[in-house]
Amino acid sequence: MRSIDVSEAIDNARFGGFQWSIVALCALLLIVDGYDVFVAGTVLPTLIKEWGLSKPEAGALQAWALFGMMFGALVFGQLADRIGRRKGIAISFVMFTVATLFTGFANTPEQFKALRFLAGLGCGGLMPNVVALMNEYAPKRLRGTMVALMFSGYSVGGMVAAGLGVWMIPVLGWKPMFWAAAVPLLALPLILWRLPESLGFLIRSGRDEEARQVFAKLEAGKGLAAQDTLVFNETKGATASVAELFRHDRSLRTLMLWMAFFCCLLLVYLLSSWLPKVMQEAGYAEKASLLTLFSLNFGGMAGAIAGGWLGDRFGLPKVVIGYFAAATASIALIGFNPAPTILFSLVFVAGATTIGTQILLYASVAQLYNMSVRSTGLGWASGVGRVGAIVGPTLGGVLLAREMPLQDSFLVFALPAALSTVAMLVFAFASRRASAPVQVAVVPGS
Repeated sequence: MRSIDVSEAIDNARFGGFQWSIVALCALLLIVDGYDVFVAGTVLPTLIKEWGLSKPEAGALQAWALFGMMFGALVFGQLADRIGRRKGIAISFVMFTVATLFTGFANTPEQFKALRFLAGLGCGGLMPNVVALMNEYAPKRLRGTMVALMFSGYSVGGMVAAGLGVWMIPVLGWKPMFWAAAVPLLALPLILWRLPESLGFLIRSGRDEEARQVFAKLEAGKGLAAQDTLVFNETKGATASVAELFRHDRSLRTLMLWMAFFCCLLLVYLLSSWLPKVMQEAGYAEKASLLTLFSLNFGGMAGAIAGGWLGDRFGLPKVVIGYFAAATASIALIGFNPAPTILFSLVFVAGATTIGTQILLYASVAQLYNMSVRSTGLGWASGVGRVGAIVGPTLGGVLLAREMPLQDSFLVFALPAALSTVAMLVFAFASRRASAPVQVAVVPGS
């Protein structure tokens, strides 16, 4: 009879087919989530014309979905630590796909706002839970890479939104962009059938037989015998509360991650909401301006995958610091309105180092907290980040309404990236101090 620690067994075993299916399913969920988030940016120029919106009003229109994301991240992150990742993911997925579908029937800004808020609730709840689930099934040596690979689906969703918008909006208008959300609902039975529950949650909840069935599907569980028992080394961890995020010498690191999340999501949603409109005002045609959104998300996908690979080899904090420094430079340089080839290259780098870095930040949070509070930690970090996401489109609308020079606007846009660089430098220093061995002075003769 053996007592098998499932987290240790996963760390030591080969990454097998069952775990690859989890990556694929979570990536599929995030493709839909990314589409929902970025579709609003593709239709914004059309809504401004159709509903006669000012730029600040258009920014506020975008903010309603982000308000929903903030509350969804806080509520569903903590709820899933109690009811399970799988249920939390399913509830979130149904909520945002149905709300997005009905957004296509909105005829007034007020209807649009209400439906986008509901969609935001679901989107905000989905993200921390799929990250937490993937983090628990990936071995430590590959965790950053697998989470980043899964999360690249978010950027693929943005690319799909931009690609559809290029040909659909001029021909069919903006509403079919939201009706397309009906398609992912067809995948719900597959998700509920194939997506496993967290092993740690099953063991903590006393659902041992279910845990054995799931564990047996992993490469680590091939030799599981009938008399073996499964344990999880964090099963008796702390309760899921926000106060726990500040214990065990984590206060400074938690605050710095929150600051980085705030600034990073401010940039992601500022760029995704306003980049097509800014490019149109700079003289680019509608299709070319939408292609900048495609380039932004393509960069996000490439940046996430490369960052996860680099993070597993050199440590996530070092990579995140480098990414934020590159984001500061690339965003500032976009404002100089360079030649198209250079412009699209800078937008690609900006996407890699903002959308891609957002993904690396989620992986950083998942690694900072133990299983019992991981969804809570991810939910709160995401919730604080959503405040930045709300500020981003609103700030963009206010700045653009003032008709600031393009160069000055993008210099302002680059400031959050610079602040994030500083925050992650402090985080890295605090992490180094926390992991340093304690020196105990020995007094001779004592």
